[in-house]
Amino acid sequence: MEIAVLGKGCSRCTSTIERIEREAKALGVDVQITKITDEIEIVKNGVMTTPAVMIDGKVLHSGSIPSIDAVQSWLKK
Repeated sequence: MEIAVLGKGCSRCTSTIERIEREAKALGVDVQITKITDEIEIVKNGVMTTPAVMIDGKVLHSGSIPSIDAVQSWLKK
């Protein structure tokens, strides 16, 4: 599963990546996480608040660290 985390690399962005990796490992889901830090690219994707999570080209979350339940639901699809 390919996941992109959009943000400038702040601690919330790092925590978002760590949460996704941790939950993916617990569920046995193989993920490839890409970091998008370019402001223009972030805005092109319609994101105004970071961190944001994009899966299959669709932004599923933005503005905060996603909850464990949210991450698990994305990974189970």
